[in-house]
Amino acid sequence: MASAAGFDEIPLVDLGGIDDTPAQRDARAAQVCTICHEVGFMIVENHGVDVSVVDDVFGLMRRFFALDDQTKALIDKRASPHFRGWESVGSEFTNNRVDVREQIDIWSSWSAATDLSGPIHERLHGPNQWMPNDLLPDQRAITERWMSELGGLADRILSLLASGLGLTAGFFADLFGDRPMSLTKMINYPPTPAGGAGVNAHHDTGFLTLLAPGDVPGLQVVNPAGAWIPAPLIPGTFVVNLGEMLQSMTGNYFVATPHRVITTEPRLSAAYFHGPSLDTPLDPIGLDRRFTDAVAASPRHAAAGFMASAAETNAGVGDMASPQRASTYGEQLWNYFVRSYPDNVARHHADTLG
Repeated sequence: MASAAGFDEIPLVDLGGIDDTPAQRDARAAQVCTICHEVGFMIVENHGVDVSVVDDVFGLMRRFFALDDQTKALIDKRASPHFRGWESVGSEFTNNRVDVREQIDIWSSWSAATDLSGPIHERLHGPNQWMPNDLLPDQRAITERWMSELGGLADRILSLLASGLGLTAGFFADLFGDRPMSLTKMINYPPTPAGGAGVNAHHDTGFLTLLAPGDVPGLQVVNPAGAWIPAPLIPGTFVVNLGEMLQSMTGNYFVATPHRVITTEPRLSAAYFHGPSLDTPLDPIGLDRRFTDAVAASPRHAAAGFMASAAETNAGVGDMASPQRASTYGEQLWNYFVRSYPDNVARHHADTLG
């Protein structure tokens, strides 16, 4: 895995039997922490999620994306002030560049804010949009089962990461608060046009991402030397990567590694982004000196930045070189929506624009 370039492949981790003995758990915790420091991506097998959970989601996606756009628009994201629903190809921007994909976004559902004078990020709470059951049977049940199962797997991985950092196993679970905000993206990529990307190079915004990549390649991860490493397709596995929240909270010991999608064929994938309550602070975790020393000794880690805002990009800041760190998860998410969906923000939240 390791090379002079940093890494040249995405490591495979076996999660089977991690709770059989304390020694096995400690060894796996140390392994995943090292991977999240050096690579920021891994592929997990023997993860405990039944194959039917993934099969049902891909069957659902095939049925939905086969519908015509007029029918899909029954859950048009542009109608949602909470940024939920379907969007057509070219609706999302990453680093001010259009992404060539269509998708459905479904978030954890909480009551919508009635007082808009509070923190802006409270506006992200609200209902999802669901297709009529006669047009897309069982959409809600299949999606909610997926979110529940992958949320459980994400908690197990975070528990390993906490243990590997010398924290209590439940550290991140305790941090998540009482209204966690997680996201499922069901994505349909057409073949990528020359010079474009299904999704442009970026960091993920949140804590932890789990991806079922389907059976068509396309996901690429950049290593420190700037080479794009393709993610292999291994049946029955999930791709796991870290978001900017964990990078920030660990003082850059963990890294949110840039990645993109470029595909020569139509491609379906389903991603789950595990997130805490919107008011969760991004205060640095007090880690043992060996972790902070490792960051100080690595120019790559010490200088690791964050996704730049549109204004920063226009001012010449690199796409993922912003020094600005959000203070809460909600602020982090709001910055993402302003960056990626400027038209939706203007349509529903014009009062927030200066």
